[in-house]
Amino acid sequence: MADIFIHLESDYNNGAHPVVLRHLCETNDERTQSYGDDHFSLQAKNLIRQACQQLQAEVWFLAGGTQTNATILDCILQPYEGVLCADTAHINVHEAGAVEFTGHKVIALPSHEGKLSCNDLSLWLRSYFADETAEHMVRPGVVYITFPTEMGTLYTADELRALHRLCLDYQLKLYVDGARLAYGLAASEDVTLPLLSELADAFYIGGTKCGALCGEAVVFPHGNVPAHMLSRIKRHGALLAKSRVVGVQFEALFSDGFYFSMGKSAVHLAMRLRRLFVEHLGYAPFIDSPTNQQFYIIPNKDLPTLRRYIGFEVWCPVDADYTACRFVTSWATTDAEIDQLEEIFK
Repeated sequence: MADIFIHLESDYNNGAHPVVLRHLCETNDERTQSYGDDHFSLQAKNLIRQACQQLQAEVWFLAGGTQTNATILDCILQPYEGVLCADTAHINVHEAGAVEFTGHKVIALPSHEGKLSCNDLSLWLRSYFADETAEHMVRPGVVYITFPTEMGTLYTADELRALHRLCLDYQLKLYVDGARLAYGLAASEDVTLPLLSELADAFYIGGTKCGALCGEAVVFPHGNVPAHMLSRIKRHGALLAKSRVVGVQFEALFSDGFYFSMGKSAVHLAMRLRRLFVEHLGYAPFIDSPTNQQFYIIPNKDLPTLRRYIGFEVWCPVDADYTACRFVTSWATTDAEIDQLEEIFK
């Protein structure tokens, strides 16, 4: 196997950040309550509420992203409702039909560099509600977006506000998948966790891709959690008896602003990688991403050389001579690794 100096295949191919792992080890011998009633989970929830500036928020811990999306969307949708999203959305492409498995149709609209256009959504909704046969169709109940998107792009604050207003106009819920939220917030110029908490009906704060061994924190920022939520989550097989395993990790992540500084570090290193690829190697971006996910158009003749030193993901062919590839930094990427790449390729 060729030597790989730096792994940039994804942001979930590592263990846990040492700060998180240390907290897990330090608390391992404590006996606690189960199912989220342990003091680690309670403290983590309070820290998240404070970071969101929504002290009435309800917070629930689940194990992974697909489980979270399928469970929470099923909880907030009526049985006859579906979820609207961009056609590149994770729930539409890479979750093996998990949402549909709960009985809810995923209604995909055109993607614009990973984003759902407010104009497209508005046109679709107007058309749907003007249709005299609408009662025979799946009724829209939730608008799903990701922040950042699957293409590493970001909604602006104004775009989020426009989607929020449209959801209010049509009495839809706005749900935000935050699997990579730490990196999205670090890269955004105007979206903050309090703003997201103000506009979304529900969202989740990613842990699996952002320094935790596993786990996501679902936030209902306005105390608008569905009734009997514990029973609903358990019915999906998603209730963790050892909820402390996730609670301990989020207690560490949300202490002293660590979640946000960790995200900034990964984005800083992604920008260093960008300068190396664009300015020194002359690779064109496949998509202009300001986050930890970077996409470049690579000449096929260069792929074997890159593979000697970097683990990355082939995204899609561009033409006979070029391939779009994805390179992902994370909390585990170091300045020393980027230094090493600069030495090799400059």
